[in-house]
Order: sequence, then structure tokens, then C-alpha cells
Amino acid sequence: MPATDHALDAPAYRWREGRLEPIQVAHRVLLEDLLGIERQKAILLRNIRQFVAGHPANHALLTGARGTGKSSLVKALLPAFHEQGLRLVAVAPPDLVALPDIVAPLRARAERFLLYVDDFSVAPGDRALMALKTALDGGIEEPPDNVLIIATSNRRHLMPEYQSENAEYRWVEGEIHPGETAEEKISLSERFGIWLSFPPFGQEQFLTMVERHLLRLQCAFTEEARAEALRWALQRASRSGRVAAQFARDWAGRQALGD
Repeated sequence: MPATDHALDAPAYRWREGRLEPIQVAHRVLLEDLLGIERQKAILLRNIRQFVAGHPANHALLTGARGTGKSSLVKALLPAFHEQGLRLVAVAPPDLVALPDIVAPLRARAERFLLYVDDFSVAPGDRALMALKTALDGGIEEPPDNVLIIATSNRRHLMPEYQSENAEYRWVEGEIHPGETAEEKISLSERFGIWLSFPPFGQEQFLTMVERHLLRLQCAFTEEARAEALRWALQRASRSGRVAAQFARDWAGRQALGD
């Protein structure tokens, strides 16, 4: 059953087995530790400031390559705005079909709730797709003004894109127009008022993040560490914030042991 009011006293929650489960110790990420995404950070922070102040704000979609800071930026909103009444509710994509039940106990609360849908991707015809469209556009019931949806995805339009869809494109008076299938996918992502893209990191951006992580671990960023960091990224075929943090933990631990 949905959580009762006395259960809604935690900084964050997850929807699990038909109820809101409190998370007393949320993963703490600080905004100042998120590097290389200043533009995305500024836009999202402005939107959340509007939201916690009780002003109009938009649902947000964060898309881009894995490990580029999408999820971390969402998590960093909680410590940044918790004192202003912000709360985070993690909802798994399949559980979007339960959105009316999730939102019901939140509607009358004074707090401001972010419904956080991580790694969201749906197939055409998925029930979660219709539930999300209804939540974003509004159905018969007036949507609560203290609930905002923020989703992250590695897919630009949230649904798989197939080569066969290229055949649906057509030329109209010199302009190219997408087919019906592509239009449906675009229409879903366009329902989010804030749409932020997170491109892959370059080498210098990756090294800057490694240096920052090592600094937090009280470990020097030496030339040897720089070379090892590049080798680490090459082995994983990825230069991302996640990879930078993983290398920093490995390197700092090795230095502490004298390896």
C-alpha cells in the first residue's frame, strides 16, 4: 500500500513492492565535484530553484553517453536543496505504471518531490510509456505542483531506433520530414520541458576529473598517475567521470599500500 504521512520523513525514497520505502542515508554527491558539465548544471539548477520556491518549473530529461554525470547531477540536487524542502523519489522504469499510486501520498505534502527515473528506455507499446506520457501531459486528474519528473537515459529519444525507420523519412518541398515511427519517439522526449545532452569527455577533461578525485583522496596527481590514468581509460575504452573516479580509488589505494 502507499506510504502514510508519518513514513514520509526521510530525505529520499524508492518505490518498491507497491510502497514508498524511506532511504535514510542517501548517496551524497556534491555539485562542486561535478566537472565539465557547467552548462547542464546551470540550466538544471535554475529549474530546481524555481521548483523549490513554488514557481512554475519543467520536467527534465538528461541524455548522453554513460558515465558523463547525468545520474550524479540528479543525486547532487538533494544535498543542495534538501534544506529548502526537496526530496528524491527513485522510481524504476517498469514501475512507472504505478505513477498515480506513487504520487497520491505526496500531493498534500509541503515538501517538493523529484521523481527520479534512472536509465530510462522503453519499447513501443510498453505500459510504462503510456503512464509517463499521461504524467507529463496531464490526464483527467490535475497533476500536483509539488512533484517533478527527472529522467536520465543513454538514448536520445528514450526508445530504440532502428535502421528501418530511415525508410520512413520523406522529402516535402525540399525539406526532410521524419516518418510516423520517428515522430512518435521524438514526441515523447519533447514532453520534457528541460532536455539536456551530456557528450563524451575529452582527454583533458578526463584528466582534470582524475586530478580532482585524487585530491579528495589526499593523493598527488603525478606524471606517473597521469600516464596510468590514460592507460586505465584506454583499457576500458571510456573517458568518463565514472572511470576517472574508479581509477582514482584504485591508484590512491595502491599508493597507500606502497604498491
